[in-house]
Order: sequence, then structure tokens, then C-alpha cells
Amino acid sequence: MGKKSTKAGKIDAERIRKAVREILLAVGEDTEREGLKETPERVARMYAELLGGMREDPKKHLRSIFTENYDEIVLLRDIPFYSICEHHLMPFIGSAHIAYLPTGAVLGVSKLARIIECFACRLQTQERLTYQIADFFMNNLKPRGVAVVMEASHSCMTIRGIKKPGSVMVTSALRGIFRRDPKSRSEVLGLMHK
Repeated sequence: MGKKSTKAGKIDAERIRKAVREILLAVGEDTEREGLKETPERVARMYAELLGGMREDPKKHLRSIFTENYDEIVLLRDIPFYSICEHHLMPFIGSAHIAYLPTGAVLGVSKLARIIECFACRLQTQERLTYQIADFFMNNLKPRGVAVVMEASHSCMTIRGIKKPGSVMVTSALRGIFRRDPKSRSEVLGLMHK
């Protein structure tokens, strides 16, 4: 039987340090070399930072919901994000665009970016990340519609494997009116790409 995993959301830094040391040895490195002595510790801290969203409940960012008599599209474009691809443990980096059509409640603008960051800072696939964000906003803000478009460069494709730098993957998730109504969908996607 394999080792038990850590409790959900808890990073086991010592276990990461040991694993990184083993990787360094496996690739033929001297773990006592000056440049590598502290590498296992640095990698453990890096994973705690890059995967911090695993320990964060995005609902905490919903405290900044305001009653507002506004019923047009709310859009935040070009939100930088980074995530770690769960297939190769390599980063993918890009921009997110999110829009919603409120029904009397709007969210503080910085909270849009914080929620995206919370979901991005986990082991992810871009497809899952996109729909998790859309579903979260749809389920918690109860807008008439949500649209999320994410564009990212995946280092697992640009610096290894097929090695195609400059390629960008685009994913979208449309909910509510943005999925049902072609005119609304066209309007929101047009605003996202001006």
C-alpha cells in the first residue's frame, strides 16, 4: 500500500525537500554542490507559493458584493495568471477575461482577479480552470450570465515535447444568457477582444 497523501490543502515541505533531493540524485547531480545545497528547500517554498490556491477558499472573496442597480455587462480583461499543469508540473502563463451580467449584485473589481488567482494556484488543466471559474461565479453571484476566456502559453509544449514557442491555447466557458443567446454571446466575446 502506498504512502498516505497529506491532508487536503496542507503542503508537506519536508516530503517535497526529500523528493527534490532524490530527483537531483536521479539526474546525476551532486546535492552537496554549492548551487544545489538549498535547492530542495527553495523548491518546497516555491510549491507552497505556486499551489497556495489549494489551501484557499475562493468564497472568502465574496465579502465584497455590493447591491447595485446595474444590469449591463461587467467585464475585466487581461488579468495575468499563472498555473501549474498537472500533467508535467510545468507552468502555463497567460491572461484571463471574465464578464458577467449582474442581477442587482456586483463584486468588487479586485475580487474578480483574486478568485481567478485562487483557482489558478492549484494543479490544473486550462480547460478545468476555465470552467471552475465560470461555475463559481454563476453559482455564487447568481448573474444572468458569465463568460470566461483564458489564453495561455504552456511551457510543457513550448520548451519540451513538440517545442512550439509562441503557441497560445484559448479556452472559454459560457454560462446562462451568454451560452443561450447568440447576440449576447457575440457582444461579450467582442468586448473581450477589443
